[in-house]
Amino acid sequence: MKALRYHRKPVKYAASRLASSLRTGSGAAYGPLDLSEPKELALPSAEWVRVRPQLSGICGSDLATVEGRSSRWFEPIVSFPFVPGHEIMALDSNDRRVVIEPALGCVSRGITPPCHWCASGNLGRCERITFGCLRPGLQSGFCADTGGGWATEMVAHPSQLHAVPDELSDLDAVMIEPAACGIHAAMSAGSLDGAVVAVIGAGTLGVLTVSALSTWNRPAHLIVGAKYPEQIRAARAGGATEVVETNGLLRAVRRTVGCLAVGDGDLERLAGGADVVFDCVGSGASIDNALRMTRPGGRIVLVGMAGPTNIDLTPLWHREVALAGAYAYGTEPFLNGRRTFDAAIELAGTAQLGRLVSATYPLERYTEALDHAANAGKRGAIKVAFDLRAQPKRTTLTKEPSA
Repeated sequence: MKALRYHRKPVKYAASRLASSLRTGSGAAYGPLDLSEPKELALPSAEWVRVRPQLSGICGSDLATVEGRSSRWFEPIVSFPFVPGHEIMALDSNDRRVVIEPALGCVSRGITPPCHWCASGNLGRCERITFGCLRPGLQSGFCADTGGGWATEMVAHPSQLHAVPDELSDLDAVMIEPAACGIHAAMSAGSLDGAVVAVIGAGTLGVLTVSALSTWNRPAHLIVGAKYPEQIRAARAGGATEVVETNGLLRAVRRTVGCLAVGDGDLERLAGGADVVFDCVGSGASIDNALRMTRPGGRIVLVGMAGPTNIDLTPLWHREVALAGAYAYGTEPFLNGRRTFDAAIELAGTAQLGRLVSATYPLERYTEALDHAANAGKRGAIKVAFDLRAQPKRTTLTKEPSA
């Protein structure tokens, strides 16, 4: 068994944070992540099974952890050493392809009766992620007892496993978990019929949120702010009405709704604005930007994982804007109670989401892989993943990087 394990080493955590502040993507070479051959994980209970990851994506939350930028909020709800990776296509004991729904709720933890949220199918809201037969861990990939996708083997509860339809490619399959996040975000805003919607960011989460909106919750006008050429192309292919460069998003919203602007420079904002803004970045700058372009009484959905930041929330109060998070997945009332993962499997096929996987790497080249993922946009990429299939080849590009 080979695994990339993340240890609790504060000095190395600080080193990765410093390195990444000097050059984005360099933190993995200095941080508490190492490639080793640990002992086989014990099964947490008789129900659990072993699976063999084949492809595992690199997520923004993984990068924040590796580069020392994650919030201290997570400290009590993870356990060390953990193997990162929660966007996983794996093989079960019968060599059948499965994807893992990584949220660790009451059922997987052996807790009965389940909490209210788990009973309703919303595992992402589980109240008992530090209890039961597992050590703390909000998801597989952040729990020492389960392992994660950045390894040749891990353990999973049968309730976490979803069969991959034969018609989906391996690359389509590894996009199912992030697609579920995008769908959950898109459905969380309720009906957007007739609405003007803005999406900040066109990385993986942004493009998948756009695809979900276009498929199930189409607004009257869907404007996306993207930073790089490949992101612009992907957002257009996903169904955006209009795609503009990130710094032009506020002007595009103003033009669409026909409202006035107030102030200038750092104080510029719209008097009206978009009905709903999806922030798929999660930085202090992007949240501030969302507050500037959301109409009074509007809604901001925070899709990208936010880190520690200093944000002026005065406009949230003054304009009575709702700020809501969109984490993980569960059951979707807007889709008549359908499971998010079921919808994501459908979207992976109809939208051919495997096209978003730009490059794959073997575990042994993890510093290169993480550097590529951290700089995906400027290198013409959307999603970068680890390839743990038999005899992994050199870096595989599914498309030529943009200039």
